Amino acid sequence: MKLKKPSIMILLLLVFRPGGSLPAQSKEGSSFNQAKFVPDIAFILDVSGVARDIANEKYFSLATPGFSYPFLNEIGSSGSNSHRGWNFNYGELSLYSVVDPYFDLFAVIDLAPEGAGIEEAYFTTRRLPYGFQVKAGKFLASFGRVNEQHEHYWDFANRPLIASAIFGDDGLNEIGAQVTWVPPTSFYLTFGAEVLNGANEQSFGTSGISDPSGAVLVAPVQGPNLYIGFVRSSFDLGDASVLYGISNAIGTTRTDQGFSVPFVTGEAVDANTDVIGGDLTVKYSLDAIRYLSFQGEYMYRVLNGKEYTHDSSNTIFSQSLDKHNSGMYAQVVAKVDKLWRMGLRLDLLMQNDVSSGGLDQHMPANLPRYSAMIEYSPTEFSRLRLQFDKDMTRYVQSSAGWSPQSYTQVVLQANLTIGAHGAHAF
Repeated sequence: MKLKKPSIMILLLLVFRPGGSLPAQSKEGSSFNQAKFVPDIAFILDVSGVARDIANEKYFSLATPGFSYPFLNEIGSSGSNSHRGWNFNYGELSLYSVVDPYFDLFAVIDLAPEGAGIEEAYFTTRRLPYGFQVKAGKFLASFGRVNEQHEHYWDFANRPLIASAIFGDDGLNEIGAQVTWVPPTSFYLTFGAEVLNGANEQSFGTSGISDPSGAVLVAPVQGPNLYIGFVRSSFDLGDASVLYGISNAIGTTRTDQGFSVPFVTGEAVDANTDVIGGDLTVKYSLDAIRYLSFQGEYMYRVLNGKEYTHDSSNTIFSQSLDKHNSGMYAQVVAKVDKLWRMGLRLDLLMQNDVSSGGLDQHMPANLPRYSAMIEYSPTEFSRLRLQFDKDMTRYVQSSAGWSPQSYTQVVLQANLTIGAHGAHAF
């Protein structure tokens, strides 16, 4: 995520601080009351300490072959809990207000030591007839269960593996518009459609492709590049609430990894991608405080198209590329009393079939990660979490090929919130 200058933060604090930055209205009985126009403002801080049995440099070089082009899914040195030692994961400033009888406005600004950037900023309609609602701006796409949730709402310290393998560490965060319809049924049912730019580099992308000699020239994608449809429903079964959904994302895949640079080894892809997902959440209430919840998702991606490569002598190779990737996660979380929660999660990267030029690339499949967490929340505004991960999905590339490199880590995470922050959806 690209960050902007820290001046954004300073400007927001000046404009939205309690009492406002405008001259005070001293006349009693004035019809203009600035306090009424100040939005709900909240700030969330997330920091962690990580103990890991491999050095940072080796951790950053690990990959899951087959799940992104060119057969890499690098972890990288950024993101939450990425460094062994202390991590400033994120600061999140959220703003929400009713604009008028017709619109709501919501924004989330990510803050880091290097600067700030807009994670989400969108409006939603309030009074459309027949159960319709429109959302437009920059937002987390409504694909599955986890993607549209912010990190502080997760039950574990890291994103499920299949979600990051398909959509990247930042998830499917796009610019576009969404329309939802809630029909007048006796149970909850929602139909939704999104038209998005589709700039996500992990599965989609809009860049053009060209080599220095001009032998390959693929124009950039113009206009919307990603289309999502989803259906969600829920029902109650005794003391259990059940929520389930199906999602589908279709778009063009364009990547250029050094292909446009002369006299170096470069790769590029021009393809079409289809991602299908299903999610299920079951929450069983034991009493007014305690509950037991299950959550799981399955994702399946199909990519078909062409890959282009050139070597240091600018010799170009073109061949077909066919990929079938799938995976799932399943987690159980129990709230045992007012202050404590604990949970277990299994991540599994399942199908990993990659064919290049009609030849099977023999990528590893059925790769697991095991996680366990225990969480203490003295109040609804603070949370301490201890999590253990055993990751067996990562590999190291060498001249002899791919070699498995599992690792174990322990994460101690602190998450604190101040200000007015709306309740999260079930």
